[in-house]
Amino acid sequence: MKFDPILTKAARLSKRGRYGEAIQILEPEVVRYHDSFRYYYILGVSCLYAGDYGGAFTYFKRARDIKMREPSVLLGLAILFLRRGETDRAVDLYLEVQEVDPKNRQARRALETIRRYGDPETLQSWLESGKLKKLFPPLPDAPLSWDQIAIPAAGILILGAIAISLVSVIGQKTGKRSERSGFSATALVREEQSEPVQIGGSYRYILTRKQVLDTYEKARTLFTEYRDEAAKVEINLLLESNASESIKNKARLLLSYTNTPGFDSLKDRFAYSSVAADPYLYRGCYVIWRGMATNLDSLENLTSFDLLVGYDTRSTLEGIVPVVFDFSVPVDLERPLEVLGQVVPAAAGDGLGPAVRLEAIALHQSGSLRNGR
Repeated sequence: MKFDPILTKAARLSKRGRYGEAIQILEPEVVRYHDSFRYYYILGVSCLYAGDYGGAFTYFKRARDIKMREPSVLLGLAILFLRRGETDRAVDLYLEVQEVDPKNRQARRALETIRRYGDPETLQSWLESGKLKKLFPPLPDAPLSWDQIAIPAAGILILGAIAISLVSVIGQKTGKRSERSGFSATALVREEQSEPVQIGGSYRYILTRKQVLDTYEKARTLFTEYRDEAAKVEINLLLESNASESIKNKARLLLSYTNTPGFDSLKDRFAYSSVAADPYLYRGCYVIWRGMATNLDSLENLTSFDLLVGYDTRSTLEGIVPVVFDFSVPVDLERPLEVLGQVVPAAAGDGLGPAVRLEAIALHQSGSLRNGR
């Protein structure tokens, strides 16, 4: 299980019966973990044990969207249908649990209970007796505490330090450097180096043979330095130029190995003015722009607004950029925000409309990081 401080803290609180505290920690982070099964399960089961059945249903349903046949989620939804008196739907879910996990005790116990108290009035009396909690799905597991792992971790750290020292010594002797995944596959072969440009055609940028080769090697160097967005600029220059098709294909391959950044890991930050001046050079690059939101349109699985770039101070407006999230995200129109998104050149980049739009993955507003990845 990957260690996550927020989810781990919430899971431990839930385990201790402090369900309300777990919910308070998690609910503001709904965008950061919008595709995290564990997040929705911890929230769902905490709401269930806290008696917030509406919240439990919402979060279990979202968890099921992510993992359709996870027994623990099916058990949670079945409990909620049982409470509503929708016994048939509860039975279907319990049978589905048994299909996935034939040895599941909770599902077997629940089906036995339903058979025993079959008629609605008897079942309702049983539900009101408070025994329903015995059929609740398990509380989330939490990783071991630091005290429990301190001694083994100390040993691992010592061994790791020794290993790093050995690697460092070996590296100094050999003069070699570890390669980032995908780097070797992007090296140019002799034929590609000898014919780096195409003859004829219409291109956004015209480069010399030397410029093509230098640009490609610069992109690879930036890639090894984990400066993926800067590497993308060089790649875009090649893709929009008269570089040979084989070099463009290698550039596309290099592009496929780049990573999606976060607010804390984006190394190269491009100003709006630079991007607006040459949108195609920054196509697909991630940027962080600050401003105010307006024209908000929020749906169940979509949020869009116009970002007034630079207007967070209410004094300077650098430009207006359409922003789209492919999930629902809360936005306060009265407060400044930062948006992390991918540049998409707009069709009307001629002064009659926005030069670019952003396919956003995260926003930062009022001290709360809301992330989609």
